[in-house]
Amino acid sequence: MGERLKGKTAVVTGAATGIGRAITERFCQEGARVLAVDLSGRQNALAESLGSVCIPFQADVSRGEEMQALFEAARTHFGKLDILCNNAGIKGHLALTEDYSEEHFDQVWNVNGRSIFLGMHYGLSLLRANGGGSIINMGSMASVVAASHMIAYCAAKGAIRMMTKVTAVEYASQGIRANCICPGTIDSELLSRLPRSTIQNMVDNSPMKRLGQPEEVAALAVFLGSDESRFITGTEIMIDGGITAI
Repeated sequence: MGERLKGKTAVVTGAATGIGRAITERFCQEGARVLAVDLSGRQNALAESLGSVCIPFQADVSRGEEMQALFEAARTHFGKLDILCNNAGIKGHLALTEDYSEEHFDQVWNVNGRSIFLGMHYGLSLLRANGGGSIINMGSMASVVAASHMIAYCAAKGAIRMMTKVTAVEYASQGIRANCICPGTIDSELLSRLPRSTIQNMVDNSPMKRLGQPEEVAALAVFLGSDESRFITGTEIMIDGGITAI
């Protein structure tokens, strides 16, 4: 498709489905080599379909030792890291705040929030050794708009925005940029787990009156991973069809 990421290397978590798969595919099409990280095992079929530019790696992104291992794999295979895309996430349990169990809250926080910290914590040394790079954290419009029955999800996504900003400020002088993509109603596997009536309500309330596509989010990720965005850091970019503009 192009060469906007030619010569670059990337780690993408949650790479096997939905937005993560679209990002992995697009990164490879634009010339990058990608370590495709997923817990499900489906990253193997994805890597097989993309060829030698994509290397599968199985990991639980909520566990520090497994995050350390995936960055060591990136070091071994690529010798450097240019782009870190912390994309893995789950919707989690749906319940009112007083009914939301500690167990369910911790599960969502560990995958959606803690994993972003771990990704940056263990990935920054590789980016610094490379002389800089781009961190792309996957947030959500739920970081700025409350969603009923989703206190853990909204809390984690809100935290991602601030973790991104802190890291951007701390490492800008070292050539490392950090930005947060905030998707809205994207036609993906995660969205499909919500009640159909909820999804339709989101579409009806959107100025564009449609769902977004994973490929549209992937196009934004390519821009943020490329040198075209070299003066952009510490920000969140909404890709939600205008919902949060209302």
